Amino acid sequence: MKTYLVGGAVRDALMAHAASTTEASHVDRDWVVVGATPEAMVQQGFLPVGRDFPVFLHPDTREEYALARTERKTAPGYRGFVVHAEPGVTLEEDLARRDLTINAMAVAADEANDPARAQIVDPHNGRQDLKNRVLRHVTGAFAEDPVRILRLARFAARFPDFSVAPETLSLMRDMVEHGEVDHLVAERVWQELSRGLMEQRPSRMFEVLRDCGALKRLLPEVDRLWGVPQRAEYHPEIDTGVHLMMVLDMSARLAAPLPVRFACLGHDLGKGSTPADVLPRHIGHEERSARLLKGVCERLRVPVDCRELADVVAREHGNIHRSETLGAAALVRLLERCDALRKPARFHDVLLACECDARGRLGMSEIAYPQRARLAQALVWAQSVDTARIAAQAQADGLSGPKVGDQIHKARVMAVAQGLGAADPAVAGD
Repeated sequence: MKTYLVGGAVRDALMAHAASTTEASHVDRDWVVVGATPEAMVQQGFLPVGRDFPVFLHPDTREEYALARTERKTAPGYRGFVVHAEPGVTLEEDLARRDLTINAMAVAADEANDPARAQIVDPHNGRQDLKNRVLRHVTGAFAEDPVRILRLARFAARFPDFSVAPETLSLMRDMVEHGEVDHLVAERVWQELSRGLMEQRPSRMFEVLRDCGALKRLLPEVDRLWGVPQRAEYHPEIDTGVHLMMVLDMSARLAAPLPVRFACLGHDLGKGSTPADVLPRHIGHEERSARLLKGVCERLRVPVDCRELADVVAREHGNIHRSETLGAAALVRLLERCDALRKPARFHDVLLACECDARGRLGMSEIAYPQRARLAQALVWAQSVDTARIAAQAQADGLSGPKVGDQIHKARVMAVAQGLGAADPAVAGD
């Protein structure tokens, strides 16, 4: 029985060594065991956890150890496989079923503490592709699993200076044309999409998916944005798809959390359905974006925190951009529509997404976005109102129901107006 460190841990150790740094980005380590049986692993204290193939947790480190295996395609989609794992499966056979050459390298366990200086098992020239910054499939078996299209696109976002090998891109296009991506289930699409959104340059993921045709199948609402013009005075980049990619990369630059990045992805979907005769204007695109976004979220089973934040951003980003001209009453109405008083943390994420939108434009990446600070301050002023005291007074005056809410709303408008420097809400504007 022999054990090997495989995959990302080896890849990232080599990359860190080449960059003369000790900080490898891959923290999880995956192991392959050659010449073992499930019974032998259990006898050594390993805990079986694999549902589809033999995977075990180490009794001490809890790291994953998988028996060397091969796979045979039996049906469309990513689930249509028969897995073969037995002591006779070699390390080279196991590496041959992996997705990319840079992920198909291994190091013996006794050298795993320093992979960069170890003897690398590299039957598919992954080390050379790593040096040349190329994402290349290992064998034609890549075409058997449509999830690999999404994984490669995600790696392109993680390593934005890597190119996709022409033969790999051609293979991905064939997979799309033959309908492989149509068999992907929502959970896997969202899993890879969400990971890609959190990478160094999210735009690269969508560029790769678009290049191979998969984006049109998986997210047609996003794919149709390319070629849609916008008004040059607001969007010097003009093309809506180009703008979206700039917004996503700005969200990464500002270290935004996943819900914000997903909101950035969905904020302008409605521009893809703007009638041609009104272009480059996009009147009412916010509500259209929200409706399209709802369909995307249902189709991909997007988590609640992501879908709720994205809905607010889609509906209100135009009003937030224009909020510098709003007076106290309009500001409070905006806060209420965003449910900012009940969910202030989410509202701050809304503002961050809007800043990404504003700065994700040609020549505007370094501009200030004062709307964010002004609205955050307006929320503080509105929160300063003692709602319990006002409600009690209103009830003492014989008011109930919506009329109590009206009193609280008026008090918040007054508080914001005073904060803006006006004694009367009318002076602060409507």
